[in-house]
Amino acid sequence: MGKLSPKDLKKLLRCIKADSRVVIPPMAGYDSGVHWIGDMRLVVSTDPCIGVPTEWFGWLLIHYAASDVALFGAKPQFCTINLLGPPATTPSTFQKIMRQACKAAEHLNMAVVTGHTGTYEGLSTLVGVCTAYGQVDKNKLITPGGARSGDIIVCTKPLGLEIAVNLALMNRGLAEKLFGVQQARRLAKYVPMQSCVGEALALADVEGVHAMHDLTEGGLVTSLNEMAEASKLGFRIEYERISIFPEAQKLGEAFGLSWQQQLSMSSTGTILVAVSPQAENEVLSVLKNQGLEACRLGVFTEEKRRILVKGGKERRFPEKAEDPYERILSGAL
Repeated sequence: MGKLSPKDLKKLLRCIKADSRVVIPPMAGYDSGVHWIGDMRLVVSTDPCIGVPTEWFGWLLIHYAASDVALFGAKPQFCTINLLGPPATTPSTFQKIMRQACKAAEHLNMAVVTGHTGTYEGLSTLVGVCTAYGQVDKNKLITPGGARSGDIIVCTKPLGLEIAVNLALMNRGLAEKLFGVQQARRLAKYVPMQSCVGEALALADVEGVHAMHDLTEGGLVTSLNEMAEASKLGFRIEYERISIFPEAQKLGEAFGLSWQQQLSMSSTGTILVAVSPQAENEVLSVLKNQGLEACRLGVFTEEKRRILVKGGKERRFPEKAEDPYERILSGAL
């Protein structure tokens, strides 16, 4: 389940014809595309929403796509919404989700332009798709492939927050067993942390921020590898500097996760930032103003080796993610 492998994705995209109007076409590691619109760049991102807490479905639907637009330095301005469900889906269910989505869009000052809603045989659960759009000056465009040798790698939030929070909302019994009743209930307050629109736009204004990437499916493993591949660089990071959400650590113990799986935990809302050493303090200050205690993981290197230092020993950083999201949400201990 999840994204295609980079190899299969490249095969899939081969049929797309190059077009001079498109600045950034579909590519592995890029969650948005960019095309010309006058003297500006239009950033476009589309994302599915499935298997998330129903009381936050519409909010997450908007923020998934809006976050990807913001990570390219563009303020999300417009969106389209598709809601698809199995035949038994009631109109009231669609209406509830749309109210959530409209409230989220209004809060971001985004206009809902169009969309589609319907029920279909073959679907077993509700599926949402949002496409978000935002303009940015061509000189302020940021991409995952903009990292430079010597850039500091900053991570904005702890890994695994998304999994712990969604478990508390979708499998409360297991969450209460693992975390305690009070903490399981408190975790619901962390859902807004699965958006990174605010901090991404704030970071985009910092001179010296060269690249950003959201830690969605595959977590740190997928995102860091994609940034390195897109930027044609290597990296060196330290395991002991990586912050993992306390409840995610408990999940690791309960489910017997390896350290590689913990680094692969889907962590939507967490950003990897490539920033020049001169701007590191400003970035940390900006994030602190956003209420975030970021951590410095390491540095991008001209040498293309991908190194993780763990327990004082160098080892190869994992090439493939083993994201435990589905297993944990299913409660399969």
